[in-house]
Amino acid sequence: MPTGHLLLVTPDGADTIRYEPVNYQPISLPNAASRVRAALSEAVDTRLDGRRAVSADLAGLDSTTLACLAARRGPVTAVTFADARLRDDDLSYAVRTAAAVPELSHHAVPGRDETVYYSCLEDLSSLPLTDAPNAYAVTAAIKRAVLDTVAERQAAGVHFTGAAGDAVLSAPSSYLADLLRDRQHRRALTHAHAHARLRHVSPLTVLRRARPASRTGLADSWRHTATELRGTPREWVPQAERPVDWTPLLATADWMSAEVRHQLAEALDAAAGELPGKPRHLAAWTDLQDLARVGADTSGLRELARAEYGMEIAAPFLDNEVIRACLAVPADQRGAPGRYKPLLGEAFAHTEVLPDFVLSRATKGGFNALAYAGLTQHAAVLARLLGPSSRLTAAGLITQAPVERMLQRAAAGQPTAQGALHLAVSAEVWLRQMETTTASSWWEVSDRVAAA
Repeated sequence: MPTGHLLLVTPDGADTIRYEPVNYQPISLPNAASRVRAALSEAVDTRLDGRRAVSADLAGLDSTTLACLAARRGPVTAVTFADARLRDDDLSYAVRTAAAVPELSHHAVPGRDETVYYSCLEDLSSLPLTDAPNAYAVTAAIKRAVLDTVAERQAAGVHFTGAAGDAVLSAPSSYLADLLRDRQHRRALTHAHAHARLRHVSPLTVLRRARPASRTGLADSWRHTATELRGTPREWVPQAERPVDWTPLLATADWMSAEVRHQLAEALDAAAGELPGKPRHLAAWTDLQDLARVGADTSGLRELARAEYGMEIAAPFLDNEVIRACLAVPADQRGAPGRYKPLLGEAFAHTEVLPDFVLSRATKGGFNALAYAGLTQHAAVLARLLGPSSRLTAAGLITQAPVERMLQRAAAGQPTAQGALHLAVSAEVWLRQMETTTASSWWEVSDRVAAA
């Protein structure tokens, strides 16, 4: 089903109906702050109703906000994944936050050799089967370490995660294309200068990346992508160096067979001709695609937590009301580079829910070190998984030569298409799981539905 749609089943059949608008009515950041605070507070409180066992990640600004909101209602077991290889300040902020919020009982989760990406792929039966490929198949060892720490300290309950916080509280610099489209050239230039300083490039480089997307719409972008797919696969360069696009081609597109690339091109041309409700702004389109991806991935974490720990995963930033309140704020206000996640800061300033030092935080942890460690440590496993017997290879979704080159780069510690490899491995794992799983099937039997 498309995002923002509901499934309507009637005696005449089934259909999808859009319930979310293509574009939200814009609201300024200061005016949206109280709505965001109310929506997040209600999303947390709803999960706490009648719960005695409550836990939460305590790491970045998003998860810390949820942990502090939950702590208003009672004790919270707060956990921070604290691998020394990460070299971030999540742990130091978590310790300070727990000291300032008495209801937070804080526990650090130390990293181990096996808490890296790709470390659960020797035995795919140990991973939960989900409706679609999901990213947590790759990071399951890290998530299990966190949930193990929670399970050792309390009965099964609800665990809060800040998943999707980045997608709704900030915005990628691609919103510059929208400013150019709307002829807000002075504002675009000001923001380009700020983004350029953060990335150590020139403002002209930033604007050159954004300009092509400002001159086209979604349908034309799909047609252009179809033309690219009919051509020769590109040499790999980091995605951040390519022009901003409505539907950027990742390295996975360049790994496909010529036949599959052609089929995808045909599908894109057909979709471009039938596109309803075309979005005007690239940022609004990108926000919704990011949320759909995060939502699908979070289902994998939910299944892992439910099946192995009997625990419920709560991701309030994926709630409809939270999404609506946040995305009504234009992307150039949410993603303005001068202040980190200003919408959250405005929403909780002077409320005493979060300590002031949390709201003024301007840093964010990342898992790149563990991704590269996993690529190096499990190179042989990945080579077998994506090798000649790969299900993706059999389907033409990858070809061997470019994937082998990328794995060699990864094993050598060179810059790598991490996102593309992550997606390919997740898809390969899911396809192999499907072969060994007895799934339910449904069919109509006269006036009732039967299942097997």
